Amino acid sequence: MDFTPTSEQTAARELAAEIFGDLSTPERLADCGAGTDAELWKALCTAGLPGAVTETGLLGLVLMLEEQGRTTAQVPFAASCVYGLLAVGAHGDADQRARLLPAFRDGAAIATGAFPARPGGVRAAPSADGTGRLTGSVPVVPWLRAATHVLVPDGTKRTLWLLRTDAPGVRRDPVETTAPWSAGRLTLDDAPAERLGPDVAECPGRDAAAPQPPAARPYADVLATARTAFAGLQAGVCAGSLARAVSHTTTREQFGRPLSTHQGVLLRAADAYMDTEAIRLTAYEAAWRRDAGLDAGEQALTAAWWAAEAGTRVVHTGQHLHGGIGADLEHPVHRHFLWGRQLAGYLGSGAEVLEELGQLLTSREARDLHNRQEATP
Repeated sequence: MDFTPTSEQTAARELAAEIFGDLSTPERLADCGAGTDAELWKALCTAGLPGAVTETGLLGLVLMLEEQGRTTAQVPFAASCVYGLLAVGAHGDADQRARLLPAFRDGAAIATGAFPARPGGVRAAPSADGTGRLTGSVPVVPWLRAATHVLVPDGTKRTLWLLRTDAPGVRRDPVETTAPWSAGRLTLDDAPAERLGPDVAECPGRDAAAPQPPAARPYADVLATARTAFAGLQAGVCAGSLARAVSHTTTREQFGRPLSTHQGVLLRAADAYMDTEAIRLTAYEAAWRRDAGLDAGEQALTAAWWAAEAGTRVVHTGQHLHGGIGADLEHPVHRHFLWGRQLAGYLGSGAEVLEELGQLLTSREARDLHNRQEATP
């Protein structure tokens, strides 16, 4: 594995850092409230950064999301790229790619996803022509109020459906979340949608016990991609929180010397740095595997676990090292705290993710053992 960014990925990351640094300032964030920063989103799309994801891959997206996380910029960058550009690019047919990708690239369309699927959440009535009718509800969908399209898996996790948010039978109710993500409750009542990718039951010769390429597992591929991307976003949030804590503790004095010279402060900051690096490294590995066409489900779960567990520790540390200032709701470090908590919840609690990872590993071990026994004469 080689995580060294290509020249295109490096250029995209540097441009993203410049735009986020210039436009996503604490003052502008305060003015945005809980909504999307439309001016920032327009600047990103004008610079071609969402569209660049088709060339830089998931690893390039993770690098750019790190820069967003450092400033907690309020734009649906991760959601639209994962549930729009990458999902349609990987699983859409030729007509869907030609019709949808240009709008997702230039920002005219914004996608989000009702992930992960919950049993009984959404029911689909498919038709033979690849369309369907969806009924059900999803309690919280990030960036739903800003989205033009929603990628919705049915309750069986077999099929992905893409629908417009202005279609008949689609209702969006505002939901306030820990971080200002323009979230909403999605309610569907016989809403029209188009299928994205195959129904996994239709794949000829499919062996449910055998590893499947990402193209044959649309739901699993999109979920792993989302986990990886949002873990990369969490790495940036943690890096930004830690940078603020370092700046504060090196300039704030106590008993005649900087806070950063106290052993307890040094140890907390060092632990936070190691946690941040673990989130970053696991996200890079999962992204690299996906870009290489390899199964990344296990690695995406690992990245999600680190992002949820370690990410929570880091943003708590960042706030704690600010002392009483960290309790100020208007202080920039508090935004990192809110984003870190929101991302941890969105990725799933550490125990939930660890349980899923354990099930994946044990099922794979059982499958490998079965294959070895079958091969033994």
